[in-house]
Amino acid sequence: MTIKAYAAFEAKGELKPFEYEAGELGAFEIEIDVDHCGICHSDVSMIDNDWGMAQYPLVAGHEVIGRVAALGSHVSHLAVGDVVGLGWHAGYCQTCRMCMGGDHNLCNDAQGTIVERHGGFANKVRAQAMSAVKIPAGLNPATAGPLLCGGITVYNPLVQFNVSPQARVAVVGIGGLGHLAVQFLRAWGCEVTAFSSNPSKEQELRAMGAHHVLNSKDAKALKKAAGRFDLILSTVNVKLDWNAYVATLAPKGRLHFVGATLEPLDIGAFGLIGGQRSISGSPVGSPRVIEDMLNFAALHNIEPIVEPYRFSQINEALDKVRNGSPRFRVVLSH
Repeated sequence: MTIKAYAAFEAKGELKPFEYEAGELGAFEIEIDVDHCGICHSDVSMIDNDWGMAQYPLVAGHEVIGRVAALGSHVSHLAVGDVVGLGWHAGYCQTCRMCMGGDHNLCNDAQGTIVERHGGFANKVRAQAMSAVKIPAGLNPATAGPLLCGGITVYNPLVQFNVSPQARVAVVGIGGLGHLAVQFLRAWGCEVTAFSSNPSKEQELRAMGAHHVLNSKDAKALKKAAGRFDLILSTVNVKLDWNAYVATLAPKGRLHFVGATLEPLDIGAFGLIGGQRSISGSPVGSPRVIEDMLNFAALHNIEPIVEPYRFSQINEALDKVRNGSPRFRVVLSH
């Protein structure tokens, strides 16, 4: 089976047409005809080798929406023609303590969809069947792709920390992840505050579901919010004054990172000890949590705000994500 794709052949390189032989379909695998694929900043990080683990030629794309085209001999829970989504992971060992406990996303041997294998910037992609999740009828396939990475990344902490519907939660960074976090938190029942460096976005943020909007560049506003939040979700990948944000946490509050901030966190211990506060982080979720997230999104009409591109425009779309200017996610379609 020849798969036609777009690949980077060097760090920061332009994506060019690329073909590869997929070989025989594994007994526990499926082949997916790709209809749509989001572009996540993690795709850019892999293409540009920001994390030092890229192997070229590299076919990125891990927010895949498509139709099952072929089934391995041991796959029985899916059928040809099913509309499925494939996110960051394309497979798991299924035997380790994490997998056996349902935390497949924490499996040390999990296979990244775009790490040491080829992803969804292609006409087809293959994956372990259990890593693909059916798309509920209530979701729009053309916009649902970002839920498979950005959506599950901000939804997973709500489940892992048993966040109360009465919790006061703030979101730092209202971009690709943050705009989804605001929607999920509002539907969850939380009192939602959006931290934004652009005051002109206040009306838009309230329309998304934010009850309050605070100017993150206003030191007085941060001080006024002291002791207010039960949870802060940080979606940014830049260094901020984290001690100022810790000070806005209520006793037993948590500053939780889902954005990949590469610089070390400069956080004083006394700000944590005095209020018994916590610092944590999490990746994407397990297939079960992804399924629950998709059903929750369908029930509450949660939809990523996307800019659509054709696959033939992939380099233009990639540059838009790289330069940080999309509103709020980019999705490619065939």
